Amino acid sequence: MHKDRKLLIAGNWKMNKTVAEGLDLVQGLRRELAGVKEVDIVVCPPYTALSEVSKIIMDSNLRLGAQNMSEQAPGAYTGEIAAAMLKEFSVRYVILGHSERRQFQKESSELIAKKALAAHAASLKPIVCIGETLEEREKGVTEQILEQQLRGSLAGLSKEQMAETVVAYEPVWAIGTGKTATTQQAQDAHAFIRKVLVSLFDDAVAKRVRIQYGGSVKPANARELMSQPDVDGALVGGASLEVRSFTDIIKNSI
Repeated sequence: MHKDRKLLIAGNWKMNKTVAEGLDLVQGLRRELAGVKEVDIVVCPPYTALSEVSKIIMDSNLRLGAQNMSEQAPGAYTGEIAAAMLKEFSVRYVILGHSERRQFQKESSELIAKKALAAHAASLKPIVCIGETLEEREKGVTEQILEQQLRGSLAGLSKEQMAETVVAYEPVWAIGTGKTATTQQAQDAHAFIRKVLVSLFDDAVAKRVRIQYGGSVKPANARELMSQPDVDGALVGGASLEVRSFTDIIKNSI
């Protein structure tokens, strides 16, 4: 169904979970998902829990992701976290340009492109987020917005780097709202994104890139979403904070 693309399901905990709560969660996930090989599974705790979570999942089928990083090398950047610091905890993936950061921290696509290059320089795989607001969808400019964000956020990446980059399509109007894009809306957006990747890179690269869907993904809609030809996984928010719901999303996707 997904040709050579293995599903990638990542849980973005956002600003949730103490270290103790995070350990409870990953111990449960480790137990429940031990046999799953068909899906790449990633957990993205806040920075404060990365070290301890890393130890618990070290020899499991769970991979570690971070929710953001600086575009800068280590230096005088108070409050920032460099790629090299994430590597210390065996972080493999890093979410970049989440709509919440674009909105609240005013991150631009130009900045996200710099972060993506810094991530690749440290052998981290970026999960680059793009998506339109409700206002943009209602105006009928979804495709222009997605293309603009893709061009800006992926600027400067080589074909090799792009093939190791994940794109997450998150319609902003569906994040944490309980609204989900219909299966057709999701597939249409993903197919369009892949078409843009062909024009920015080439067909071979576009075929390799995994495009995740994010925006109120739940156990109930996971199977239908993941069965679409261009949907290669999910970036899960609220439903990744409980063992049962995150496990069910993954199991329903197989």
